[in-house]
Amino acid sequence: MTLETTVTVATARKVPAKVEAVARLVASDRLDDSGLDRGVLDASGFEAKAGQSLVIPGGGAVLTILVGVGPSNGLDARSLRLAAAAATKAAQRVRSLAVDHAAATAPFDDPTSATQALTEGAALAAYRFGAHRSAAPHALRKVTLVGNGDKREAAGVARGRAIAAAVCFARDLVNEPGGTLTPAEFAARVSAAAADAGSLKVTVWDKRKIAAQRLGGLLAVNQGSGNEPRFVQVSYRPAGARGHVALVGKGITFDSGGLSLKQPESMMTMKCDMAGAAAVMSTMLALPALRVPVAVTAYAPLTDNMTGDFAQRPGDVFTARNGTTVEVLNTDAEGRLVLADALAVASEARPDVILDLATLTGACMVALGDKVAGVLSNDESLSDEVRAAGTEVGEALWPLPLVEDYRKLLDSEVADLKNIGGRYGGTITAGLFLREFVGEGIPWAHLDIAGPAFTEEVPADGPKGATGFGVRTLIEFLERRAVR
Repeated sequence: MTLETTVTVATARKVPAKVEAVARLVASDRLDDSGLDRGVLDASGFEAKAGQSLVIPGGGAVLTILVGVGPSNGLDARSLRLAAAAATKAAQRVRSLAVDHAAATAPFDDPTSATQALTEGAALAAYRFGAHRSAAPHALRKVTLVGNGDKREAAGVARGRAIAAAVCFARDLVNEPGGTLTPAEFAARVSAAAADAGSLKVTVWDKRKIAAQRLGGLLAVNQGSGNEPRFVQVSYRPAGARGHVALVGKGITFDSGGLSLKQPESMMTMKCDMAGAAAVMSTMLALPALRVPVAVTAYAPLTDNMTGDFAQRPGDVFTARNGTTVEVLNTDAEGRLVLADALAVASEARPDVILDLATLTGACMVALGDKVAGVLSNDESLSDEVRAAGTEVGEALWPLPLVEDYRKLLDSEVADLKNIGGRYGGTITAGLFLREFVGEGIPWAHLDIAGPAFTEEVPADGPKGATGFGVRTLIEFLERRAVR
């Protein structure tokens, strides 16, 4: 299963002869470069703001589009990603598009970064999930970036393709219905993609092995399901690796809430409850192509959360991998149970840091909305490092505190812990719960991606549905670790 995007992206020094649409990038302080009279631009309201587009009316064979990048002195990767995405969306009904960025990116110091950003923007905006459609949902197939001929532009396209393909793979996994993407199917798709990527080792534990390895939380959540769980580990060990990072992703392939049943409206998009696992596994698939010189191990505990005959009941107690006993008072707070086991396994390898990603709490969306992920960490510098990586790639994260006084809310009368705290501060008590399973002395950060992992609105860089949030942040984080 080769990673790929909906469109192919290439570079050229001039617009191809048979292209069906041409988009010209224009800076807001260089409107004269648009080729149109300023009166026409003023009348149309086009100011060349970052991501703003204008389709030029006319009956010519080639569609002409103007796309803004904002002021030239503020040109950055974000504005270029937005511009390429806007151009792609404006040209979605044609088969081929040329994006003329030569004038706009001439002042840009790094041609590699410029074309990487353009490639990511175009490829992500062109993404469509068509696995269950009877007809192809999208016409655009090729984007040509027309630049200055710098040899570094091709390198940027290659990097952008690898990163965008990983994001698209994550989107495909999250968009796939829970009845199709069972734990076994998830593991099979990741295994096939990892074999194609090369330089990755995949280990998959079935239910018997999971029981032998004492992953009590994963087994407890799986009790009500007709689909057996899986525990997937992917390792990347480049020659001369600088450090070791562990990535953990929540993999609830569908969440009904268990016996603490969700309302129907809340259940409609619960195929997305494995977005954390999709993000960490898709990140791993990009590392060989990017040649990231850091050792990385990813862990994904996989199960759905259903209401079958043997489903765990509120009040049941299980024993996690690290020996901690947990009283389950709400079966819809199940993500932390499978993450507990995965964090314990990851800690045993004593990595330099652990990052976990999870669509964990609705409380995080109440606090931060649906476009910002929360970060909770036992190490302030690690939290800052993760947030800086997110800022660089345009994925918003914000720190939330691990309030020590709230830890007592997790005390149980019958076990070491209970899986929920009080009515308030649900994201914080969830983070405090997870911290109990992180090995002593290991820097750890938890990213609650419940809001930005899935969108009901049409975002700038794609359609409704799965966003692939977290993949680009993790890649940027790992590459920054390599040069520390």
